[in-house]
This record gives sequence, C-alpha cells and structure tokens, in this order.
Amino acid sequence: MTRLTFHSKSRAEYLIATGRVILSAFFLFAVWLDPSEPTRYAATTYGILSGYLGYSLVIGALTWRQTFGWTRLHLVTHSIDLLVFACLMFLTTGPNSPFFVYFIFILVCATFRWQWRGTLWTAVAAMSITVLLACYPSNLLLDQSFELNRFIIRIAYLAVVAGLLGYLGAYEESMREILAMLSQWPRETLPREPGTDGQGMLGHAADILRVPRVILLWEEEDEPWLHLLCWTAEGCRYEWKEPGVFGEIVAEGLEQASFFTRDAGSSRGLVVCNTLAGLQQRHSAPLHPEIVRAFSVTSACVSPLDGERISGYLIALDRRHFTPDDLVLGGIVAHEIAARLDHALLLKQIQQGAAADERLRLAHDLHDGLLQSLAGAGLQLAAVSRLMESDPAGARESILQVQQLLAAEQRDLRTQINDMKPLFSRRKTEEFGLAKRLEELAGRIRRQWEVACSVTCHTPAPRLQRSMAREIYFVVHEALINAVRHAEARTLRAEICFDAQWARITVIDDGRGFGFQGSYDQDQLSDLKRGPVTLRERIDALNGKLVIDSSERGARLDITLPLMELGG
Repeated sequence: MTRLTFHSKSRAEYLIATGRVILSAFFLFAVWLDPSEPTRYAATTYGILSGYLGYSLVIGALTWRQTFGWTRLHLVTHSIDLLVFACLMFLTTGPNSPFFVYFIFILVCATFRWQWRGTLWTAVAAMSITVLLACYPSNLLLDQSFELNRFIIRIAYLAVVAGLLGYLGAYEESMREILAMLSQWPRETLPREPGTDGQGMLGHAADILRVPRVILLWEEEDEPWLHLLCWTAEGCRYEWKEPGVFGEIVAEGLEQASFFTRDAGSSRGLVVCNTLAGLQQRHSAPLHPEIVRAFSVTSACVSPLDGERISGYLIALDRRHFTPDDLVLGGIVAHEIAARLDHALLLKQIQQGAAADERLRLAHDLHDGLLQSLAGAGLQLAAVSRLMESDPAGARESILQVQQLLAAEQRDLRTQINDMKPLFSRRKTEEFGLAKRLEELAGRIRRQWEVACSVTCHTPAPRLQRSMAREIYFVVHEALINAVRHAEARTLRAEICFDAQWARITVIDDGRGFGFQGSYDQDQLSDLKRGPVTLRERIDALNGKLVIDSSERGARLDITLPLMELGG
C-alpha cells in the first residue's frame, strides 16, 4: 500500500506542478494583455505574478526530476499557493476578483494530496479568506463597490465544489484501502471439518465488502455435499448439508450473475444484477425462501463462485446500502475465494494421491526386497534341517548365512523406515551408498542361492538423489531375484551406467527366459500381459523404459530411468 500511495502521489505532484506553471503563465499573460485589472496596484501585481511564475518553474523542475519528494514541502507549497492568491484577490477586486477561480485549482491539489481531509481544511481556508476580504473596509485601499450577490454565489460555489471533491477524495481513499486488502489475502485456509472455526479468508472478505456477515455455499466436484460456511464477528460456523436442502439457491436467470437486493424476503423486491449486457433491474425473490428464513436475510449482495472444481455462491449480508461497485468488488472477492478453494481441493487430491503412491511404493519395496529375501531364507532353513544330522558343520555355515541375510534385510528395512521420516529424508545422497549396497546385494545372492552374480555400478551422476538411488537399487534387486528364482539362472550380471539425464541398467542371465521368445518393449509387454509384473509397475511409476530380449538360453533386460523425474 505504501508503494502504491507513493507512486500515485508522485503522479499527482507532476500534474500539480505542471498546472501551477500553466496557470501562473496565463494569469501573467492575461494581466499584461488587458491591464484593466488591477488599476491601482498594477506594478505590485505584476511583481507578484512574475515571482510566482519563477517559483512555479523552479518547483516544476525539481518535481519533474523526481528530486522533490519530501512530503512536508507539499504543505509548504500549498500554503504559498493560498497566500499568493489571497494577496492577488486583495490587490484586485476582493471577493469579485477574477483570480477567485484559482481556489478551485487549490482545492483539486488538496484532494490529490490529502483526499477529503485536505479538501475540507483548504475549503475552510479559502472561504475564510473570501469572507475576510469582503469584510475589509473597501474605501481604505480600493475604490470599488461590493457585490453581495456575487459574493454569496461564490461562497456557495466553493462549498459545493469542496463537497464534490471531498467525496471523490474519500472514494479514492476507500478504493486504495480496498486494493491494499485485495493484495494482502491471509494464508489461513478454510476449515475442513464441521464445527471448526476459521476467521481468515471470510473475515478478510467481510472487511473488503464492509459487511457484518458473510455466507459461503459451495459444492465440490464428485462429492455429494453442500458446504456451508457462515462468518460473523463472533466466529465462524462450518457445516455439511444435503445438496437439496436449499433447493435452487438463487432464482432462475441469476445463476451466473452478481446481484444485490435490499429486500430479499419480498417476492417483488428490487434486484440489481450485473450481467454481460450491463446493469439490469428486476422485481422478484432472488434467493430461495429457506436461505432467507435460515439466515434472516434482508439485504444481500450475491456473487457466484465459478471454479474449476467447485461451484457455489458468496453472499454478503446486512449492509444497508449496496452499490453497483459492490457487484464488481464482490465478483473479484468471489473469484479469489474460488481459486483458493480450487487450490485447497487440488492440494488435498495431490496429498491423497501421494499417500497412495507411497503405500504402493512401500508394497513394491517390501515385495522386491524383504519378502524375496525371506523366501530365500526359508529355503535355506529347509536345507539346514536336512543337514543337521548328516553335515552339522555345513548346517552351521548355512545358519550363519541366514543370520547375515536377516541382518542385512533388517538394515534395509530400517533404512526404508528412516527414509519415510522428514528428519532422515534430508540426509545427503552419499549416505545411501548405491555402489556399496549393490555390491552387498550381489554377495547375498551368491551366498543365498549359490550362483555366480556380479553387479557393476559406474560412477553415479553428481546430482543423483537419494530417492532415485533407492529406486535403482530395488529395480536391480527385483531383476536379479526374478532371474534366480523363476528362471533358475546360475550366472547373473548387472551393469548400471549414468549420463546427465538417464540411468541405464542392463541385467543378463543364463536362465530359461520368460516363457516367450524375442524382444519386446514395455508397451508390448503391457498389452500382452507378459514379463515381470512388479518390475514393470515400478518402472512405469518412474516413467522409465523396459526392453526384454528373452530366449531359451537366458534373458537380457535393458532398463532406462530418467534421473530428472525424482529431482536428479
């Protein structure tokens, strides 16, 4: 608001300085052209006008160069303007002086600078000067007759002009305050549960519209409820209602129009509505009787809410006199509230989607990691039970391997839990240790399944995020476990390479393939419903690409994951 006021006042000062120069120049020219006035004090009047022109040029030059910004000097220049033209009137014909019109210019200047307050005290000063000049004994200095009728007309003229300019000044000040409030919407969201209080947004709307009560009614997309929020100075009440409890909230023909009425309960009350064709009037009951009865509505200004995901109405109540300006202002406020409601609903949907995605990711992580390892541990323990009597040393070695496997999976599970906590999610990328984790994975697979397994991880991209490293780890884990469990591979090899935008993973095994021959990309695999389902879903969720080349002698998986998708 301060910056807005500064710039508007700067523009006003440019206008005032320019007007002062023009008026002083033309006054001097007019007196020089027709010296009938003043007749007795011509030299003094010329001197004052010449000095005033020079003064106006200096002030104008300073103002145009933007070096004249001290607010207190505005009061000084304003006082000088009053004094100069009081002297000019005194030296000419007093209240009948042609310089009287300059008081109108001074009133306009006061309105620009100080709104209605400046207009008021400047008008009082101008009328006081006029009255004093009328009361001054004319025969002491001037040989002239006093015209009472012109004096009365000019006093009335000053009063009327001051009143009009004062109203404009007050209107400008009010609009400036409203613009400031429109630019300073509160951050508080609307209450999301019945019975809770929320003062922020609707309280701010009530201040802008200058009403003691505000009702907000809206329906959300794909939700069978009518949300009702009623704000007063005492508090805010939020309820859910059945959609048809108020029937059609507004009368037919007013669904998309802003309108106000001073007698909502009358079936023939005057309704002023703002439509595409302009302001129109009609006589009808604009609101449903149930709303009028439930909220004791008399005067109301109604603005439609037309959001992308919500629809409804903002109803401002109990103001004695609404104007067409309130229709425009109510439309702006309703648009802002609709945007906030849309944003809140979208944020809610995003949070719900993120929670669902997180649950799905966790399910995939548990399936690809812990469950697969527990299945392998179960097979090893079954083998141990057969070795207990025949080969106790081998059985103890197998039990030790199972213990190591469970300890490793315990660490992985703890890491996943920590990643879900905000405190731990801020840790640096290096703490995940992708290359080391993949090396440990290859070692576990070798010991658990007694196969040849190697994983080569080339230097990760410098901006590889922890979340992306975790996803790469589980993709490799799932691909290797699938090959050894389902394809009975004895030799497995995985290689991970990085460039600026992609992580490229290649997994090769010598198993019996996927039950189909040839090369298929991800879309073909999805259409034919072939290949590893869980791995396909994980790569899909990452917006990656999968190509499988399968044969009886083994399979090759080429996986491409975008590093930028998760912030890489």
